[in-house]
Amino acid sequence: MAKDSDFLVQMNDIYIEGRSDETWMPIINGVDLTLRRGEVLGLIGESGAGKSTLGLAAMGFCRDGVRISGGEVYFDGIDLLAAGASAKRNLLGKRIAYVAQSAAASFNPAHRLIDQHTEAPIRHGVMSRAESEKDGMELYQRLRLPNPDEIGFRYPHQVSGGQLQRAMTAMAMSCRPDLIIFDEPTTALDVTTQIEVLASIRDIVAQFNTAAIYITHDLAVVAQMADRIKVLLKGDEVEEADTRTMLTDPKEDYTKSLWAVRAFQRPQKPAVLSGATPVISVKNVTAAYGPVPVLNDVSFDIHEGRTVAVVGESGSGKSTAARCITGLLPPKQGSIEFEGQALPSDYRRRNRMQLRQAQMIYQMADTALNPRKTIGEIIGRPVQFYMGLTGAAKRKRVEELLDEIELPAHQYIDRLPSELSGGQKQRIGIARALAAEPKFIICDEVTSALDQLVAEGILRLLARLQDDLKLSYMFITHDLATVRSIADEVVVMKDGRVVEQGPKSEMFQPPHHAYTDLLLSSVPEMDPDWLTKLLAERGIENIGDAAVTKMS
Repeated sequence: MAKDSDFLVQMNDIYIEGRSDETWMPIINGVDLTLRRGEVLGLIGESGAGKSTLGLAAMGFCRDGVRISGGEVYFDGIDLLAAGASAKRNLLGKRIAYVAQSAAASFNPAHRLIDQHTEAPIRHGVMSRAESEKDGMELYQRLRLPNPDEIGFRYPHQVSGGQLQRAMTAMAMSCRPDLIIFDEPTTALDVTTQIEVLASIRDIVAQFNTAAIYITHDLAVVAQMADRIKVLLKGDEVEEADTRTMLTDPKEDYTKSLWAVRAFQRPQKPAVLSGATPVISVKNVTAAYGPVPVLNDVSFDIHEGRTVAVVGESGSGKSTAARCITGLLPPKQGSIEFEGQALPSDYRRRNRMQLRQAQMIYQMADTALNPRKTIGEIIGRPVQFYMGLTGAAKRKRVEELLDEIELPAHQYIDRLPSELSGGQKQRIGIARALAAEPKFIICDEVTSALDQLVAEGILRLLARLQDDLKLSYMFITHDLATVRSIADEVVVMKDGRVVEQGPKSEMFQPPHHAYTDLLLSSVPEMDPDWLTKLLAERGIENIGDAAVTKMS
């Protein structure tokens, strides 16, 4: 394919390889990609399809251990593969920006958000420090970050994951680039915040005629954002079409299978017997971070073999409730009970038996697993700590746990986390939690970073383990499709309070609390016009309105 001046980005016959030991293995196999100014291309496909690798290649960039072995990459007529390091530095951050999936792993923990935001505009001579700070605060407001004039002066660990993701989106927009690569930018966001971030991104693209590659596993989201959709599978292009055609008339069986995911739904379990003792009982818990109140008189129960989904916006108190249950944040008032017995509020005062009964599976497996330890060592540590096993007995138990999570021990026990896919890493997180042989597990957004096919596999695995081991789950999520799939009861939280709770069968039927209705109406649909219609219904016509309209 010859270079075409009509395109801002043109990638011709791209081949990309990754090193495994001393062998180079194919990642992308002869894919073409074109993008005009102001156009959004959606890249979709399951984990390992090559979406992020192709998106980074559009910047002329490869991760360590990866190389572009064939093809051409042009940006605004510039041959990025032939360009020197200095020429690329002048482009990256200024004319080409990137929004990563894992904001927590991408920010420098030692610097304030605003310092990191202003770095690119100052370095590229786009704005002064004062101008960049002011612009950053305006972008924070547009992206509906709380206290936009103040939040930039916090450190990354002092804001929530969803807030950090929005701060990264603002940082990418700081120089008003010609091209932005969005790599799962709304993964960590609740549905109501996601709407406003999507509206903000879409408006920025239109306002500044910015081109974007939008990488996602959420088909309903890509339907709102993309003009065209390209489907990848194991480094090969499956098909490409304009969004409406792709949604209504996909040609290939694989694409049709992506459209049909999330068929898994557990049936509603019968009501809990009257007088049954919960495995975990949260009783009138009030908690704060220093002087800032976070939870206010929160109560709910979780019974044996059941899943309670806790839903709500970022900052509603979901994860804080989990921290109180585990003893990481002692409540100011109220108590946590395990099988009818009050637990010490501080985990440091809990005995080993109490500690092992409540385990946690984390949202970001990338940052939750020690990259320097093998899988056997990661799972083996809680096996030894809680069960007292060492040597051959410990290894045998680790092998059994790997078999339980459907990863053959002989293939995985000696690998490092970097050698696993996202879904495999999350399965290791599950095995690590199971190693303590708990009765109760907190699942904190465990499928939000996974593509839909892999996420469905994780949900099926968790359901099987629950049935086999009589486990109880607290499932923290902002994905209401996941709630429909796996929950028995639902607890809805807002501003640190429980606003509604009950069986799943009742929670998805009206009438609802106004906030529950807001959450349900905010779940994206596979309709390219859905976001536009919703914004019109809520009186949000542009990015400024989206930033300042408080939906409640």
